Amino acid sequence: MDQNNKLEFVATCLFGLESLLGEEIEALGYEKTETIDGRVTFVGDEAAIARCNINLRFAERLYIKMGSFPAKTFAELFDGTNALAWERWIGQDDAFPVKGHSIKSGLTSIPDCQSIVKKAIVNRLSDEYEIKWFKEEGVKYQIEFFILRDIATLMIDTSGTPLHKRGYRPAAGEAPLRETLAAAMVKISRPRDEVLLWDPFCGSGTIAIEAAMMMTNTAPGLGRNFAAEEFYDLPEKIWKDAREEAMSMKRETQFEVYASDIDQHMVDLARANIRRADMGAHIKCFQRNATEIVKADRRATIVCNPPYGERLMDDTGVAKLYHDMGVCFSKLAPWQIYILSSVPDFEKLYGHRADKVRTLYNGMIKCGFYQYFKNDDYKKNNHGGRDFKNPSGRTER
Repeated sequence: MDQNNKLEFVATCLFGLESLLGEEIEALGYEKTETIDGRVTFVGDEAAIARCNINLRFAERLYIKMGSFPAKTFAELFDGTNALAWERWIGQDDAFPVKGHSIKSGLTSIPDCQSIVKKAIVNRLSDEYEIKWFKEEGVKYQIEFFILRDIATLMIDTSGTPLHKRGYRPAAGEAPLRETLAAAMVKISRPRDEVLLWDPFCGSGTIAIEAAMMMTNTAPGLGRNFAAEEFYDLPEKIWKDAREEAMSMKRETQFEVYASDIDQHMVDLARANIRRADMGAHIKCFQRNATEIVKADRRATIVCNPPYGERLMDDTGVAKLYHDMGVCFSKLAPWQIYILSSVPDFEKLYGHRADKVRTLYNGMIKCGFYQYFKNDDYKKNNHGGRDFKNPSGRTER
């Protein structure tokens, strides 16, 4: 990488996915410089804008980091913003709307912060272009500020539409699972070419599609466009090269996914999304009750996001479903089971304690990702008389 062309970037993600996002950033050849809740900062060149937008599975957005500085007062926020080289990206006809967040900081009024940042950028560009009025009719450069513990970070969004929107799911069922979270669930389950992956609550097919895309090494952003493709200072060649590189990295595999659901309407919707994602060669989609699965004579992993109270079912329905799942899935050993749920006493309802629980967020809903992979003892860990509060021998994150 040419050191003179180095840029700093911020990739955001759902809480709990920072380590996975950091790993894939490093796999693309870029150096991480900071990781905090929901965001990873790293260094790259202009080509990283195209390569990361197209290839990152766990990121929500990719930003160009313009700079960070202390901002305990509006004066400091103005001066720090005014000192940044906005003319490097924004032309005199371009639009530059401002939005942002402030957490654990003295500057709590978001509208006031927006106004100050906007005035500072206008002041900087007025001096640069020697004009006082900006029509803002050109390319849109979405400015975002993030103030954490009185440190302001100013950024330009390069993604536009959030990266979890791959393009294959124009419609979804109730409470759809975000694509980035589905990809993370698959990654944590350690998919293998020779092992069947089955989602028995497939809904719109997101877990199955993300699994097939991951195992064929199909870049998640190949089927969509990005805001930065309109940026004047970015050559078209970086996008062409990044897409050609991503296409060349696809791999052949015998990996197979089952996507099933009790609702035929959801099965039909999933099939349409699977066709749109061009993953039909790897996914079989059909109607079936999840609590009536019979073990096939092959190795398999179940990865699923069953309904829970805050999403689709009342407490009584959730309790019965989880109990029935526990009874059915215990007969599938030595299959590995991975289940996402926001219900605090999931293990008690399910009837089995997990080998490992990882905290993930489905949007703003805190969930446990319950992992059952030591299935030699699965049938022993049955209902009744167990301490589910903090069972020994289990790891949590």
